Amino acid sequence: MKIIPVILSGGVGSRLWPLSREHFPKQCLPLTDTEYSLLQQTMLRTAALDVVSPIVVCNEDHRFLIAQQLQALKVKDASIVLEPKGRNTAPAIALAALEAQRCHGNEALLLVLPADHVIRDVAAFEATIQQAVMLANENALVTFGVQPTRPETGYGYIRAGEDYAVAEFVEKPNLEKAQAYLDSGDYLWNSGMFLFRAKAFLDELALHRGDIFQTVSQAYQERSEDLDFVRIDAELFAQCPEESIDFAVMEPTKKAKVVPYAGDWSDIGAWDALYDYADKDADNNVLLGDVMAEGSTDCLIRSESRLVAAVGVRDLVIVETADAVLVMDKNNAQDVKKIVKRIQAEGREEHMYHTTVHRPWGTYQTVDLGHRHQVKRIMVKPGEKLSVQMHHHRAEHWVVVSGTAKVQNGDREILLTENESTYIPVGVVHALENPGKIPLELVEVQSGSYLGEDDIVRFSDRYGR
Repeated sequence: MKIIPVILSGGVGSRLWPLSREHFPKQCLPLTDTEYSLLQQTMLRTAALDVVSPIVVCNEDHRFLIAQQLQALKVKDASIVLEPKGRNTAPAIALAALEAQRCHGNEALLLVLPADHVIRDVAAFEATIQQAVMLANENALVTFGVQPTRPETGYGYIRAGEDYAVAEFVEKPNLEKAQAYLDSGDYLWNSGMFLFRAKAFLDELALHRGDIFQTVSQAYQERSEDLDFVRIDAELFAQCPEESIDFAVMEPTKKAKVVPYAGDWSDIGAWDALYDYADKDADNNVLLGDVMAEGSTDCLIRSESRLVAAVGVRDLVIVETADAVLVMDKNNAQDVKKIVKRIQAEGREEHMYHTTVHRPWGTYQTVDLGHRHQVKRIMVKPGEKLSVQMHHHRAEHWVVVSGTAKVQNGDREILLTENESTYIPVGVVHALENPGKIPLELVEVQSGSYLGEDDIVRFSDRYGR
């Protein structure tokens, strides 16, 4: 039986703010690679294995991002299962197992991989997977334990027994215990990666957490398909208990096995982890983007939109984006979440969006925002179309910068090319489409009493929003 990659992509990575946002999470960012996101690297890592089309479990807000990133890799026939609400890994993997059974039968072999891990030693990864396949074919539930390289307090541990047996799962330890685990040689980092048959997992879930199994099964039975996505019944799924696969299945089951993985691995959970993993310069700095550093050591400095200069600093993380700058002692990386919670509590949006917002049809970027006006730079991909819509509170003026725009403006349909424009009054039904072969770029000037994104009345939309 071929392996089905199951990619878990439900998180938002708030500890990597301001780069990771709710609507553009860390797994969709090229954090450790100039070309591919963490999600794409995870997919590419499975390419040499005997695999079929993947199953990706993600939340609804990220569905178009995920689909676009898979399309960029030319991954076809992927099942993208939408979680109506985050319920941790046990329900998410149950959804994937049910989808795998439907598509491939009870013997479907699932390789469960979080979307935000980084592994450079692909050969070691492949060898470890092949070793685990033999155990999974004997109905074992296999987890992968990473050989520890330091006394890490941020990971759970697995004490390995003989013949791949799991002797004990251990929660995140303090530093003293972590050092003892490292010295003993009997403990592995709990990687959160798994390999097992779909039926074997579901049988153990039903045995140990029948409430989760029943609720997820009922919600999955009421699924519907929407474009490239599998939608789960939201009302039923909301009743599912929130639980990790470790607590729900792996700890109580008698079928757990652990296969050691000795290659490099990181879950890139926070900025200090990214610093540890990245290549350093002669001053032990990680400098990314337009950065100048003088007399500075042991820093991670990343620029996204402008020059960042650092003089005489040490052990800092400095991350610049178009709308936010983070300056932090590298040893306080876990506390970024506190800033994100404050931003959210104050009703701001910097935890949700970048200034460039991705949509299924392209992107828009806010260039200027005032009391009664907003200026956006809009890009529409070839062949794509925005919804047919109207606004109650704002008028819009579109100026084409490059490409061709097919515009519905009330009862008129017009074609606009470079340097041409149109005005759309308040309350007029309109739509924008790119009929050309190159991206359409235009400037939109909004004016009115209310400029929020929720002032949109959609009459039709090819993306089902």
